[in-house]
Amino acid sequence: MPRHRDTRARIVEQRKLAGLTQQGLALRAGYSYSLVHQVESGHKTPSPGFVAAVARALRIDVTALTGQPYMTELRQDRIAELIRPIRESLDLYDLGPDPDLATRSPAELVVAADTLCAHVRATQLNRAARALPQVVAELTTVAYRQPSRELWAALGSTYRSAHDITVKLGFYDLSTIALDRMEWAAQRASDPLLSAVRQYMRGLVYFREGEHTIGQRLVAAGHRALEQAEESTASLAVAGQLHLGATVIAARARDADGVALHLAEAGAIADRVGEAGSVHWLSFGPANVAAHEVSALAELRDYGKAVEKARKVTLPRDWPASRRAHLLIDRARSEVETGRIDAATRSLLQAREVAPQQTRYHPGARETIHELVHQQRRAQDTVSHLAAWIGI
Repeated sequence: MPRHRDTRARIVEQRKLAGLTQQGLALRAGYSYSLVHQVESGHKTPSPGFVAAVARALRIDVTALTGQPYMTELRQDRIAELIRPIRESLDLYDLGPDPDLATRSPAELVVAADTLCAHVRATQLNRAARALPQVVAELTTVAYRQPSRELWAALGSTYRSAHDITVKLGFYDLSTIALDRMEWAAQRASDPLLSAVRQYMRGLVYFREGEHTIGQRLVAAGHRALEQAEESTASLAVAGQLHLGATVIAARARDADGVALHLAEAGAIADRVGEAGSVHWLSFGPANVAAHEVSALAELRDYGKAVEKARKVTLPRDWPASRRAHLLIDRARSEVETGRIDAATRSLLQAREVAPQQTRYHPGARETIHELVHQQRRAQDTVSHLAAWIGI
């Protein structure tokens, strides 16, 4: 059964278990009865925002509705076999140094942590997932034996990569554990910027769950963590990224005023620091502010304006593939919602070319491909190939 049908069936089942009618669920979730009916009857693909709102309304975890959405594709890409080693590497953090483990030098391991981040930003998920457990194990052992701020920070960065990998592959339980380990390492590194980045990423976890108030509280906690650091280009970039996180959280809550406020704050910081892609492997700067505005407009369902803004975004040549593909996916989603079928197909093809693995597992890309198939009585060859590629 295709994944979106699995989700639709779970929505129906969980709604009935909660004793709600379609009208009752619509009222709780903040969506129209018409949309709930269309989703449950198979005439509309459930968007990530819709699924999050339903999960929140029913007081269940999002994964109760989505399941593990990509297992077939993970096996095809030979990534499923890598999840257990990652799980073990996140679990064995408190055992101290491994006496039987041969390790690289501290300098080599710091480079290895940076290389992992580079692989993730380039969306080389298979390569990053294979390297991650060994880097975690070696860094943990060396940091216990030769504790230093640099080594603990490198371990924190590696846990951040573990979060990025697992969340992209749909293993949300592991992504949450990785963020806990990230804070554990950040405290030992006495690095308030790393702690703030971790709060930003926690906020996005709750964004996915539809818990907007908690997400905003976590962003505020990130700003408080930054108060422990002196103002610098790095601290400003992290502050700006926190505002961008708050932007998309506010957008999913349909808080247009909050979106405008946080975008303005982020934009003012971006004007001061410029493109700051080297800060904790963030992509903060004017380009990312513009990209987040597109995402926010799509979440607010102002799809026409999102398409217009997306066409005007100018990306730096060295912008990471992960962010470039995300923008293209947001653009495709908005294009399909405004009836621009050919344009949406082209945007998805560009996203696949830029970041094939990320696009294959991205909920927004999959939702858009489902919509392309649904809207065409006879799918074009290109759309059919995209559908087969994601497992329809």
